Amino acid sequence: MKRDYELGFILNPEVSEEQTRAILDRVEQVVANYGGQIVRVNQWGRRRLAYPIEHHRDGFYTFIDMILTPETVIELERTLKVSEEVLRHIIKRRDPKTVQKEREARAAATAAAAAAAATAASPAPEADTESRDELVSPASEGEAVEAVNEGEIPPGLSAEEIEDVPPAIEEEENIEAS
Repeated sequence: MKRDYELGFILNPEVSEEQTRAILDRVEQVVANYGGQIVRVNQWGRRRLAYPIEHHRDGFYTFIDMILTPETVIELERTLKVSEEVLRHIIKRRDPKTVQKEREARAAATAAAAAAAATAASPAPEADTESRDELVSPASEGEAVEAVNEGEIPPGLSAEEIEDVPPAIEEEENIEAS
C-alpha cells in the first residue's frame, strides 16, 4: 500500500554541488527501485541551523514529497543514516486531506494552464484596442505575455483579455527567414 511521505534532510554546508546531486540521485534510485514516485523536490539552500550540529552553524535544506511503500521508507532511512554528508533527516507521513487538496489544486492549475495555452494558440478576433488599453497598462501587458508563455493567467486579467495578447515570436521563424 502506497502512502504519501515527506523527506527532509540537512546536508553538511561544505558539500559540493556534485555531492548534493549524488545524494538526490541515491534517494531517487531507492524510490524507483521500490516502485515509488517522487512528486516534488524543494531545495531551500543554505540556512542557519537552530543549534550547532557537528560544529556546523549552517546546512543545506532539502525537502522531497514522495509516494512510497513502508519498505521503501526503511531503505531510505538506512541509506541516509550511512551517508556522512547528511547531518539530520526525517521521513514523515503526510496528512491525506492536505495531500488531496494539493492534488486538486495542482489539477486545477494544470487545467487552467491548458485552457490558457489553447486560447493563446487559437487566432483571436480583432477587438477594440482602446478599451483594452484602458484595462491593461503597458507594464502589465509584458507581464501578461510572459504569463501566457508560462501557462498562467496573471492577476487582474480575464481569459478574454489574454486572448488579445499576440503570441510570442519563436526564434526558429527568425532563423528560417534569414
